[in-house]
Amino acid sequence: MRTLEGENHSIFRSFQTVVETMTTTGYGADSPWATPWMNGLVVLMQLSGIGIAFFTLRVLVIPLFKRTPVSLADRLTPKDDHVVIGEYRRDSEVLLEELEGVGIEYVLIDSDREEAERLSDAGYQVIHGDPEDADALERASVRDASLLITDAGDRNASVALTALDLNEDLRVVSLTESARRTDALERIGVDRPVSPPVLIGERLARKAATSVTISEDTSFGEDIEIRELLVRRESPLHGIEIRDSQFADHPELTLVAGWFDGGLRLPPSPTDRLAPNTVLVVAGPGDVLDDLRGELSGVRSTREHTNVVVAGAGEGGNAVVDTLSDDVSITAIDREDREGVDIVGDIGEPETLEAAGLDEATALIVTVDDDATALLAIALARSLTDDLEILARVSDDGNVATAFGAGADYVLSIQQTTARLLAREVHGEDVVSPIGQLRLVRTDAAPFAGRTLEAANEEAADEWVIVGVERDGAFRTDATTPIEAADTVVVAGTDETIRTFEREIA
Repeated sequence: MRTLEGENHSIFRSFQTVVETMTTTGYGADSPWATPWMNGLVVLMQLSGIGIAFFTLRVLVIPLFKRTPVSLADRLTPKDDHVVIGEYRRDSEVLLEELEGVGIEYVLIDSDREEAERLSDAGYQVIHGDPEDADALERASVRDASLLITDAGDRNASVALTALDLNEDLRVVSLTESARRTDALERIGVDRPVSPPVLIGERLARKAATSVTISEDTSFGEDIEIRELLVRRESPLHGIEIRDSQFADHPELTLVAGWFDGGLRLPPSPTDRLAPNTVLVVAGPGDVLDDLRGELSGVRSTREHTNVVVAGAGEGGNAVVDTLSDDVSITAIDREDREGVDIVGDIGEPETLEAAGLDEATALIVTVDDDATALLAIALARSLTDDLEILARVSDDGNVATAFGAGADYVLSIQQTTARLLAREVHGEDVVSPIGQLRLVRTDAAPFAGRTLEAANEEAADEWVIVGVERDGAFRTDATTPIEAADTVVVAGTDETIRTFEREIA
């Protein structure tokens, strides 16, 4: 001001003017103070005013807005023929992502207000309420829904009955930790009670039990082999559809079957998406499969299990034992001495695994409830032997990759597997996997004469698949190979579908 305006001010007056500007408290008529003490007093008042304003905003105003009730129901889009989820005690986001991924409309009723608001803020269709309360179900438009999913523990029956009173045509799926409750749930109107531990146990057992059995008169030629391909999260196959994979249209490879979330599909659909932990059964020349091994990790030979160690004798472990065939030798380990337990001990101790005969076993199936214990058992078992297939269950989807890193060959997550099963249930798909061995038989090609290998497989009605054609001592797997009446074909299927094939076609 001295240079531009020709006015002289003290340093204290200049300081007070700057503070007035920075605090936006203005330039009052009495602003030109002269003494240092007066300028300092005015600065103190201005700064105090700003401090009080911030204190009021932070302590009083913002909490007041936070306490204002938020109607999550106002955020819902119009619903019809949708899914109502009456509580979900597992990782809700895993299920909701799965439903949204396949375009299924839903409303989740969550009794935890903070969790409901968090999920709603993240863009999910969620309301806060008690799923036993008819008002909460009404806000979720249960009268217009086609399916109710309940995972409310002891309240499952109450939730189902309340919902059925409002919509008697509603299909109901209930998740229960104990398979002993399934009969009671069915009696009150639940269409499908599901015990996730039992579900995972059965699927691990089926994966272990379903080997590739080749009949004695089936010839592949010296160069043809059958191998399994495990899709890992870091694999280039992760997330793509089968039809877009490098072996889908490979002239020398045949996709025989696939394990998706523990369920066997024979053959898989070209539109099936390859998620981590998917196992594909591929047939083709050994050198081509070796090249595939170089491009992709997780290519391995199939094997048959006759001696299985089961770690954990709870609901899941019992399901494993019940599912495995009688000709499989089973040794069960558990901390508690209960019915069906052969070795009582801690599976985190090498002595326990050695006492169970791990060195002679062909497979270890881990079904304990605690993920940390499961990971320790996997790592310990792998350190004791490399000649062992380890199949494991984990609760948290985030521990699947960790289990593979610990040495597991096949891992199912309760969260992810249950979510995918529920998503398929919405579409009314059959989620019960065929049980039995994957059989390959040699048969006359006359019923398929005049068609190519690809065309014949398209007519197989997803029950069996022609692996290849044998002609003049050579085995051909090229999809464009024409089938002649004098040829012999090798057909793959489960025990049941092969019996149907032999009865109706061969």
